[in-house]
Formats: sequence, structure tokens, C-alpha cells
Amino acid sequence: MLRFCKWTALPILLSVSLTMVAQTTPPKLIDVHEHYNGEPGVLEKLLAKLDAADGIGILLTTPKGFPEASTFIKEHSNRFIGFADIKLDDADVLQEIDRFHEAGFRGLGEISSSLKNYDDRSYWPIYDRAAKYHMILLFHTGAVARLNPAQPADISFDRMRAARLDLIARRWPNTIIIGAHLGNPDYAEAAEIARWDPNLYFDLSGSSLIKKRDDYGFFRSIFWWSGVISPHTPSGGPDAFEKLVYGSDVFLGELGEFDDSQARYHAMLDACRVTPSVQSMIFSGTMWRILQEQQKEIAADTGK
Repeated sequence: MLRFCKWTALPILLSVSLTMVAQTTPPKLIDVHEHYNGEPGVLEKLLAKLDAADGIGILLTTPKGFPEASTFIKEHSNRFIGFADIKLDDADVLQEIDRFHEAGFRGLGEISSSLKNYDDRSYWPIYDRAAKYHMILLFHTGAVARLNPAQPADISFDRMRAARLDLIARRWPNTIIIGAHLGNPDYAEAAEIARWDPNLYFDLSGSSLIKKRDDYGFFRSIFWWSGVISPHTPSGGPDAFEKLVYGSDVFLGELGEFDDSQARYHAMLDACRVTPSVQSMIFSGTMWRILQEQQKEIAADTGK
């Protein structure tokens, strides 16, 4: 396994940092959910997509994809931000987080397929390490694909429920958490947790906007609290739909979802009469603010 000292990795971190600072206006799109496992040619194709969209992609990078991704992110730091696709149950997970951090990666994800519930105390040192580095956490939530049905697997939907993120969000209040797929199919549960946890957001990637395409208005009942004045809901907050961020969930080198998922998001938000200004926050503004705040925290730690 490759090891990098912090001094050789520092230029990568500074390159990303300086680019983010220099880019004073938000891009039109920030995609929080792009998988990379070393598939040939994928990074170049993603770059072309992001250039055309004026976008930034958060690249969920496995250890296998790390050598290529770390170099590519450095070369195109105006288009890519790296997250470490680690396994919570790996024996060397803390060392792996250190390795990705030293290369300038700014989050962990997509965290998935854990052997215990996400909020199990045995995982707390991992979340402590992420908090130390101001890393964002992106978790898979809800039903998960079964790509090899004939192969035995110790994978449980129940361990990955959106409800498992509530304790993590409360225990680490300064850590930004994103739940992928809005807890599919437990949408109401996911939204209610996000309603009270200001550091918790969800994307709506995956199958949800396909199966709900004839009933997009349903999501108004999930994100119901905009403008509601009541002791039973947080006061003075943003529009309820701003608990969503955009994610495409492109994986295995198949990039069709990059465009298709944007179209589905727009169709759902239009059906729910979400204003253009709020849609702008979903597609870019919220994550831009989060990344800018994260960058300030990183800079304060490094003295830069």
C-alpha cells in the first residue's frame, strides 16, 4: 500500500485550497455523488461533463482508484474534490483516512455496507478522525443494490437506515453529513431527522425519482415545514427543500445518470413549485457554502 508523507502531499492540498479561494462565484452545479474505482477513461469523460455544466464533482474514490484520482484532482482542482471511499470495518481504516487526508481529500464516502449500525460506538473513532480533519461524511442510506445475487454477503438495509445518522449528527454537531438516496424508501424518516439536524443533508440520487415520476408532488409532504411557525419545528430556517443537495450517483463508468438525474431533479422540483432561488441552492449554493466554510476551517488549522 502506498504511503505519502505530509510534505509531499501538501502541494495537492494547497492547490485545491487556493483554487477554491480564487473561485469567488459558485459554479452552476455541484455533484456530491460521483463514484470512481479506477475505471479507464472515466475521469476525462467526467471532466468534459463538468466543464460543459460549469460544475464541480465530488469524486468518491476507492483505494484502487486513489493513485489516478489524486493526480487528476490536483490537475483539475477547479472541477473535482476528493472523498475517500473507505470501509468502516477495515482494520487499517484510520490509517487509510490519514492517507487520503494527506493527499487533500476533504470527506469520507460513500460509506456503505457496514457490519454494524452506522452509529455503533465502535465506529466513533472514525468519526472523531474525520472531525479532526474537518471532513464531510457521505453515507449510503436505505435499500442497497445486490450486484452479485449468488454471492453470500453480510449486508443489511437496517444497519444503513437514515435514522442511524441522527446520533452521528448530534454527537458531531460541527461535522457536515450527507445521506445518499434520502433513506429510500423511508423518505419521511430521513426528512424529519434532517429537519432538526442543521448539519444533515440528503441527496435524491438512485431510483427514487424514477419510481415517483408520476407523483413528484409527494415530496411536498416530505419537505413540509417551509414557513411554518410552530414550537414543533425549527424557526427561521431556510426552505425545507434546501435539506436536499444534488447527487448523480454515477458508478462503474456509466455516466448517463449525470444528465438524466439532473432532468429528474428539475422535474420533481418544478412539480413541487420550488422557486428558482431554492433550486439554485440545491444544485450548487448549499454545497458551495459548506465547502467554503470547510476551507476556512482547514486554513485555520494549517495557518494558511
